[in-house]
Amino acid sequence: MGFLSETLGRVKPSATIAMTNRARELAAEGRDIISLSAGEPDFDTPAHVREAAKAAIDAGHTRYTAADGIPALKQAVRDKFARENGLDYDPSQVTVGTGGKQVLFNALIATLNPADEVVMSAPYWVSYPDIVRLGGGTPIVVETRAEAGFRMTADQLEAAITPRTKWVILNSPSNPSGAAYGEAELRPLTDVLMRHPHVWVLADDIYEHIVFDDFRFVTPAQIEPGLKERTLTLNGVSKAYAMTGWRIGYGAGPVQLIRAMGTIQSQSTSNPCSISQYAALAALTGPQDHIRDSRAAFQRRRDLVVAGLNGCEGIDCPTPQGAFYVYPSIAGLIGRRTPQGAVIATDEDFATALLDATGVAVVFGAAFGLSPHFRISYATGDELLGEAVRRIAGFCASLS
Repeated sequence: MGFLSETLGRVKPSATIAMTNRARELAAEGRDIISLSAGEPDFDTPAHVREAAKAAIDAGHTRYTAADGIPALKQAVRDKFARENGLDYDPSQVTVGTGGKQVLFNALIATLNPADEVVMSAPYWVSYPDIVRLGGGTPIVVETRAEAGFRMTADQLEAAITPRTKWVILNSPSNPSGAAYGEAELRPLTDVLMRHPHVWVLADDIYEHIVFDDFRFVTPAQIEPGLKERTLTLNGVSKAYAMTGWRIGYGAGPVQLIRAMGTIQSQSTSNPCSISQYAALAALTGPQDHIRDSRAAFQRRRDLVVAGLNGCEGIDCPTPQGAFYVYPSIAGLIGRRTPQGAVIATDEDFATALLDATGVAVVFGAAFGLSPHFRISYATGDELLGEAVRRIAGFCASLS
């Protein structure tokens, strides 16, 4: 269609959303579907957060706010960063957006020029490269290995940086692999970044509170203060507080960057939902015990899924340190055939055949830039996860 922009041709629809929508369509047709494709906690938003939203409506907080967030929420974000990450910011260094995705979008659109490069590791969150392309930049993808915990090494980062590098995106814990960088793994990367003062750092910490075993979360500007003046630390309430639909993300960084991001937001969505902002305020300032409870549930589910998948023929599933995803390899299944004679040549073939045969919806690894793998979100009930694993095992056993 000739009236569509060239910009649109640089991006593709989100594979995770596409698979989730396909699963919903099949369920609406009466199929028995277990959808493990969406990155969304199945827990209810905490009661005190829901009550705060109702109170905000009753108090008349239903009008426009400042384009990048109400002062009280910005203060709560400042307090969170100081309390949990040892980072101090002025109000002018904080922004609130319509989800973490908008904060990321604002930063890249406000800073990228043609020929600018953005380094990211694969597997990556599906939206990173496409938002970079929307901004006119070029994604530079560093392929990680399961043997290295799906973590980028200092040597890989050093090799990826060029004079054209504008940003490095670090996502810990990671979507889709659940890989996380402790201080021992992050310090060598920050040392590299200190040697390249033209490179900015985008720390996507959205899964900060969903970590397992004895892992201790750290963020780049926390362990290397020298990076703070060129780091955007991004977070939000979606994952830790089961508030995906409320659409509130936030970030903190240098004033010049935050001001530029505010300009983009003022000409796009303007302010995030006023009611959601008051709900997020309650989330950040209220009781936090539900985070502990949900973390325990996620760790139990992780262990269930990892053990079950490693019992499936042809699947090798590493144990992630955080988030609520596993990213197993299906290298042992490539080239096999379904009972109907279809060849499993790619991880997309696997995901499609699995959905058709068993009703289990997963996302194929190519969407995240590293094959042959697939992603499961285990943010659903134990019983459903157990049934999904049984169906996957049966499907794998049926391949010849």
